[in-house]
Amino acid sequence: MKKVCLLLADGFEAVEASVFTDVIGWNKSLGDGTTQLVTVGLHDQLQCTFNFTVIPELQVSDMNIDEFDALAIPGGFEEAGFYEDAYSEPFLGVIREFERQGKIIASICVGALPVGKSGILVGREGTTYNLGEGRRQKQLAEFGVKVAPDQPIVVDGNIITSYNPSTAFDVAFKLLEMLTTKENCVHVKRLMGFV
Repeated sequence: MKKVCLLLADGFEAVEASVFTDVIGWNKSLGDGTTQLVTVGLHDQLQCTFNFTVIPELQVSDMNIDEFDALAIPGGFEEAGFYEDAYSEPFLGVIREFERQGKIIASICVGALPVGKSGILVGREGTTYNLGEGRRQKQLAEFGVKVAPDQPIVVDGNIITSYNPSTAFDVAFKLLEMLTTKENCVHVKRLMGFV
């Protein structure tokens, strides 16, 4: 079984988290059956951008990264406190350890910013939220990332980044493809009505 850690910061966007739970869940139930998703956070209860609350299955302090094959990070809103968790050392430490072990890291929208802040994207290509005069993309560049401003999704080795919430399903499907096979991913897309 390939396990995905869905790493949630307070202030995360529920829709960006839900695509990972659905795509990985559909694969577990109706695809090749080889994937499982576990929600992980820094607190007993997390609140998303628009007040939806989630109780993560594990806290960062209790997780064993060796048991996971991939990391998924949804973005969130600054006004909802996203960066307080996402830029914290425990959160960044998880990202660094997944990279040290060469595991897949998939982020959506501003979920790329903690990936950039962790230092693992220095000199590599990536992207993040592209609207609002490119402010978030400039922040990503300040972390030493070669920003591809017009690419909706950027894959650089084991790291997937994307430029806004509209890319969420595509990122989740790319993660599934990298964990399983292209054929299996197409099969799950077909079951979910995407092809």
